[in-house]
Amino acid sequence: MARRKNTGPRADLAAFDQAGARVFDNPLVTEVSDSYLEYAFSVIHSRALPDARDGLKPVHRRILYSMHEAGHRPDRAHVKSARVVGDVMGRYHPHGDTAIYDAMVRLAQDFSLNVPLIDGHGNFGSPDDGPAAARYTEARMSHEAMLLVGELGEDTVDVEPNYDGSLTQPTVLPAAFPNLLVNGASGIAVGMATNMIPHNLAEVVSAARWLINHPDADLDKLMEFVPGPDLPTGGVLLGLDEVRRAYETGRGVVRMRGRVEIGPLEGSRGRQAITVVELPYGVGAEKVIAAVTNEVNKTKRLTGIADVKDLTDRENGTRLVIECKVGVNPQALLADLYRLTPLEQSFGVNNLVLVDGQPQTLGLKALLEVFLRHRYDVVTRRSAYRRRKRQERLHLVDGLLIALLDIDKVVRLIRSSDDAQAAKDGLMRQFKLSDIQASYILDTPLRRLTKFDRIELEAEQEQLRKEIAQLSTILDDEKVLRKVVSDELAAVVKKFGTERRTTLVDGDLKEVLAASAPAGPLEVADDPCQVILSATGLVARTAAESEEAAEGRRRSGRVKHDAVRALVHSTARGRVLLVTSAGRAFKIDVLPLPVLPEQAGTVSLRGGMSAAELVPLEPGESVVGLAPLGPTAEGSPGLALGTRQGVVKVCAPDWPVRSDEFEVVGLREGDEVVGATWLADGSETLAFVSSEASLLRFPASLVRPQGPKGGGMAGINLPAGARVVFFGAVREDDPSHGEPMVVTSTGATVKVTPFEAYPAKGRATGGVRAQRFLKGETDLVVAWIGPRPVGATATGDPVELPPADPRRDGSGFAVMLGPTVVGHQIERN
Repeated sequence: MARRKNTGPRADLAAFDQAGARVFDNPLVTEVSDSYLEYAFSVIHSRALPDARDGLKPVHRRILYSMHEAGHRPDRAHVKSARVVGDVMGRYHPHGDTAIYDAMVRLAQDFSLNVPLIDGHGNFGSPDDGPAAARYTEARMSHEAMLLVGELGEDTVDVEPNYDGSLTQPTVLPAAFPNLLVNGASGIAVGMATNMIPHNLAEVVSAARWLINHPDADLDKLMEFVPGPDLPTGGVLLGLDEVRRAYETGRGVVRMRGRVEIGPLEGSRGRQAITVVELPYGVGAEKVIAAVTNEVNKTKRLTGIADVKDLTDRENGTRLVIECKVGVNPQALLADLYRLTPLEQSFGVNNLVLVDGQPQTLGLKALLEVFLRHRYDVVTRRSAYRRRKRQERLHLVDGLLIALLDIDKVVRLIRSSDDAQAAKDGLMRQFKLSDIQASYILDTPLRRLTKFDRIELEAEQEQLRKEIAQLSTILDDEKVLRKVVSDELAAVVKKFGTERRTTLVDGDLKEVLAASAPAGPLEVADDPCQVILSATGLVARTAAESEEAAEGRRRSGRVKHDAVRALVHSTARGRVLLVTSAGRAFKIDVLPLPVLPEQAGTVSLRGGMSAAELVPLEPGESVVGLAPLGPTAEGSPGLALGTRQGVVKVCAPDWPVRSDEFEVVGLREGDEVVGATWLADGSETLAFVSSEASLLRFPASLVRPQGPKGGGMAGINLPAGARVVFFGAVREDDPSHGEPMVVTSTGATVKVTPFEAYPAKGRATGGVRAQRFLKGETDLVVAWIGPRPVGATATGDPVELPPADPRRDGSGFAVMLGPTVVGHQIERN
C-alpha cells in the first residue's frame, strides 16, 4: 500500500498514483531513522521523564488534574479507581488502562513516596505484591496533592490541547512544594533513564528557603539542611561521601541497609534472633525470605539460621524474625545477611529530568533552583491574576457607589428610558460610567441599593484597594516576591512536615562497610569471658578465650580498662543478671554484648553498649550491678545490695526459672538501690559511705540471705537528711588486685585513703568519719571503695586522682572533678 505524506525528504521522487494521491519514494534507512527519532522524542518528552518543576511525568500530572477537575478532593468521598482511570484515559491520556492504574497506584503507596498524592482505600499493594484490580479499590486526592493543583484556576501555568483537541490540560502543575526531590521518580526512556531517590520534605524546604535568601550558597551549606536521602521505609544509608557526589553531579550510588534489632528469642533459652524492623527502599519481606531460603538450602553459603518468620502486620509494621542457631554470633550472621541477601541494596542515583523540554542531569542545587524559578513564576502569575480580578471588582464597586450617591436620579433615568440600551447609554453619559459599570448597575437588584449595602460596598472598596496594593508590591519588588515564596514553603512544612526516617552513616562507603564488619567467627565456642559494667553505664564483654589463654593472660600481666563499676565471670554463650536502681533484675545473654577491642594490652570500655539498649529502663532508672548465672554462680551466698536509705540485703541466688525479669529487693517508698555486688564466698566485707562522710564496714556474714521478695535489714544508721552515696563489697585477702582504697569527694576536694585505716563496726551503726569538710562543703558527691582506684569523667575520659592520704578524717586535696565517676582497673583472668 502506498504511503501518503504531505512533505518528505525525497520530494523529487514524488509521483501520483491512480487515485491522484501524492506518493513519495523514501529509502528504508531514512524512514526507520525518522520514525525512531520521533518515537524516542515522544517517549522522552511525553512519557518517561519527570519535569523538574513539578516532579511529575505526564501520566501522573494528568491523573491529578483529572481528579481535580472531577472533584475527587480530600473532603469528598472516595470513588472507584476504575472511574478515575476511565476519565483519565478518555480525556487526557490515550494509553492503556493498565499503565494508568499502575501509575495511579504508585501515587498512593506510602512505601514508595514520602508524601503520597492519592488517598487510597483498599489494597494498593506492598513491596512484594501488586494491588487489587481497579474495580476493587477506591481513591481520592490527598491533602498534599492539593498543594500541587490548588492554584490551577488562577492562570498560574500554561495550558495545551489534549490529544484530540477537545479539552485543555496544564503543561505543568503549580507545585507548592519540591515534589521531585521529596518523592523521587523513576523511568526508562529511549537511550536514557532516571532514578531519583526520595528526601525529607522539611529538610528540602529548609534548603530551598536558605537558597532563596542566599542564591550563592554552595553545596556544603545546602547539605547542612539536606544531609542525605530520607526513604519512606526508613532503614540505614551508608557512605555520605557518595551521597555528596550524587548531589554534586546528579549521579552516584548509595548503599541502603535494613534496620535490625538483636536480642534473645522469645520463648527460647540461650538463642538469639535478628529482627528486621525496617527494610531497604523497594525491598519486601518475601524477597528477603526467598533469598535467605535459597542461600541456606541451595548455595549453602548462609549458615547459622534456624528459622525465618514474617510477623509483619498493620499494628507493628515490618517484623521479620531470623532465628539464630545456638552458639551463633548474631553480629557475624548479620554481616552475612547483608552480604548475601537484599537486606543491603544499592540505589543508583541518576537525576535525569526535563528542563524546558530538554533532558538534563542536575545536582541538588540545580534542582532546587529550577523549582524556585517555577515558584517565582507561579506566584507572579497568580498575583497578577488576583490583582486583575480585584481591579475589575473595584471598578464595579466604584460604579455602584456613584449610582448610590444619587439613586433617585438613577431610578428616574432608568424608568424614563425606552429600553435597556437607552438606559445604559444614559447612565454612561450622565454619571460618567463605563459600559461595564452601567451594565452591572442595570443588572443589580433594587434590594442591593440600600444604605446598608452602601456601607458594605465602601468597606469592600477599601479592602480591595488594600489587597491591590499588596499584590502590586509582590509584582514590583523581587524581595517581597521571594519572601512570599519562602513563607508559603514554611507553611507547607508546618502542616505536612515529618521527622526523618532514615539513619545516615557518614564517611567513605568502603571504610564504613569495613568498619561495620564484625570481628570473630560465626559460631562461638562457650569459652570463659568477663562481663563488665562501666561507671558510665556501658556493658560489654571480653573476648572468649580458653583456659590456657586465660592462664597466659594472668602470667603476662594486667589489661587496663576505664572506670569499672562491676565485673563478673561468665561464658560466651552464658547469661548474666543486670540489677537496676529500682530493685529489678534482668537476665541477658552474653553473646550479643559487644566485644571490647584490644590494642597494646589495653581495652577501652567506650566500645560498650548502653544498658538502656539491653533492658527496658524506666525514666531515672539505671543499672547498678551484675551477677553471674549458671555454673559460675555456684558456691555464692548471693547478691549484696545497699539502698539510698541505708538498707542492706543479701539476696539468695534462687532466681525464677521462667521469668527473665523479677525483683531482687522490696524497696520502701522513695528508696533506690545504689550498689549491687556479687559475693564470691561470703568472706567479703560490706561497706557503706554516706553523704555526711561516714564510712561503715562490717563482715558480709552478718547479713542473713533472703529470698528475692525480702526487704533487707538495717545496714547503716543515717542522721536526718543524709543518704547513702556508695555501697559495695570489698575483698581484703586478694593481693593480686592490690590494696583496697577509699575515694571520697565533695566536688572541690578529693581524698584517697587505704581501706585498712577504717575500723570495722557493727551492722546498723553510724560508722566513722571518712573526710573532714572544709568551709562551704556540706556533703559528699562521689565515694568509692576498691583496689587501684581510677577516676573518669561522665564521658569516660580519665581523671588523675591525688596520692593516698593515710589520715581517714583528712580534708583531701583540691581537685575540680566536675561530673566524675570512680572505679577501678581490672585484670583479665
